[in-house]
Amino acid sequence: MPALPEISGTAPGGGPGGVQSIGRAFELLERLADAGGELGLSELASATGLPLPTIHRIMRTLVAGGYVRQEASRRYALGPRLIRLGDSASRMFGARARPFLASLADATGETANLALLDGDEVVYVAQVPSRHTMRTFTEVGRRVLPHSTAVGKVLLAQLPPDDVRALLARTGMPRLTDATVTDPEAFVAQLADVAQHGWAVDDGEHEDGVRCLAAVVPHPTARAAVSVSGPAARLGGEARDRIAPALTVVAGRLAAALRDEA
Repeated sequence: MPALPEISGTAPGGGPGGVQSIGRAFELLERLADAGGELGLSELASATGLPLPTIHRIMRTLVAGGYVRQEASRRYALGPRLIRLGDSASRMFGARARPFLASLADATGETANLALLDGDEVVYVAQVPSRHTMRTFTEVGRRVLPHSTAVGKVLLAQLPPDDVRALLARTGMPRLTDATVTDPEAFVAQLADVAQHGWAVDDGEHEDGVRCLAAVVPHPTARAAVSVSGPAARLGGEARDRIAPALTVVAGRLAAALRDEA
């Protein structure tokens, strides 16, 4: 198996200092994202423990900047200005991860992908294709629901089961193939096995004849996963046993690189 890239650097230093109001603003934005993009003032207070006047002042500032919008119902939703920031961050993250994906594609012979959990969806932000003539291709920027993908499974396995159930209730679980899991409780039970093993498989659940293996990037804020995808005939049995360890190694090294840059 080709060598995977080495990571150098020292652990970041620094103390616990910071600007409290900025930290609270980002916490509120994260809570909105976790809830599917929209919450009321009382729900934000319950989720964060912050006083209502504090939340109101912060949200008013975010609304003025276009980072949050207030609906006619008085509920708050993520604003359009975040799209530009998110797109730029995704491109930079994808560029940073590309050498790791290239090593994974070389090591496994299959297409390597990087995906992020963005709200209730999975978005693919980088890809290095296989050199095989017959290979899979997922357009960078494509968004999919997480229940039918290996990357979605490893990302949702990091969340509390009740949060997963709430997400599935918002998105639904449309059947894409005969193999797609469409029962929420069966899916949540599957995530327990994913969390235990550290990697997940999409066995023709998103597209017939395509198999995908994924591992989460073990980083506290990235919410990212790396995956390998290809024809089911090439990614079963012995190939799966070979690919799963390579996935976890690359995911760990990417996480280490992100921590070094923090």
